[in-house]
Amino acid sequence: MRNGAQIVRVAFTYIGTVVGAGFASGQEILQFFTRYGSLATLTIALSTLFFIWIGIQLMFMAHELKAESYEDLNKVLFGEKIGKWISLFMMLVLFGITTVMLAGAGTVFEEQLHLSYTTGLLVTLILSYVILNRGIKAIMTVNSIVVPIMLCFSLIIVIYTWHSPASGNWLRITSDENLVQIWFAPFLYTAFNLAMAQAVLVPMGGAIRDRSVLYWGGLLGGAGIGLLLLAAHYALSAQMPGIAQFEIPMGNIMTKLGYLPQVAYLLVIYGEIFTTFIGDAYGLSMQLQQRIKLPPKVILICILVLSYTVSHIGFKTLLSALYPLFGVISVVWLVLMIWRNRRSTL
Repeated sequence: MRNGAQIVRVAFTYIGTVVGAGFASGQEILQFFTRYGSLATLTIALSTLFFIWIGIQLMFMAHELKAESYEDLNKVLFGEKIGKWISLFMMLVLFGITTVMLAGAGTVFEEQLHLSYTTGLLVTLILSYVILNRGIKAIMTVNSIVVPIMLCFSLIIVIYTWHSPASGNWLRITSDENLVQIWFAPFLYTAFNLAMAQAVLVPMGGAIRDRSVLYWGGLLGGAGIGLLLLAAHYALSAQMPGIAQFEIPMGNIMTKLGYLPQVAYLLVIYGEIFTTFIGDAYGLSMQLQQRIKLPPKVILICILVLSYTVSHIGFKTLLSALYPLFGVISVVWLVLMIWRNRRSTL
């Protein structure tokens, strides 16, 4: 029973780490999968296999190394010197994402709840500080609350789409996109998300003693991500091509279900922003603890204060420059993971 509960917590943490605001809004699924037509079902299946296999191997490697942060893993994958530089670059990107997530939380408060932007920032920072002070177990608990709600909403959307006249679109819509681009999309998507998920998966793998918990947690987590991808693709396909014009496609679908589901889904999006924020902030703090000889609470406060400051300035220009480069590094990282574990079996 105890192992079963821990497996579920690992699975939910894995899902919550990958399923960020872009996923919950539907924008990521639309860009990486749905716009490619019926082939997206196959590319989602391929992406799911990667999430299961590499996710498990990632946590296994962290378990064997007793890794405290993703730098310990990157040194093994890239070597001592290059691994340090890769980790430094990842620190910069992680900080960029934490800042954008914090800004997103402020925007939700301002535009949807009609409260001030600063209120959203401060509420998110206070909640984050309380949770992050309790470590990886608290992050797992938060994900164990948010992810089941996300799964429930996905089920509701699937049921709603099932009764739509265009419910079969996911199997018949076509795309004029290049086949190389279509089949590279799941590889890039998985590489980027798994490279980012290191921030939480590595310390979680290093902290959990039982390998079987990591195996089954990774299996259920990867499969859960695949089911969420498929559910969103199924719903979005039924609304194509019109749905592509919206910044929050899934939110547009929820408006058709009534006011209460729309408000509830808004809270889910905030929850996904929050889980991504605390996950990345935790990974960043663990990384800095290995480099800076300061108390963990001081490092955490510095990260949160700096995120708060930069979130007022805006970070879009820096991220637009970093994301393509990080995408390339993520692909190299995934290839090295596959190469190192090519003889491993599930």
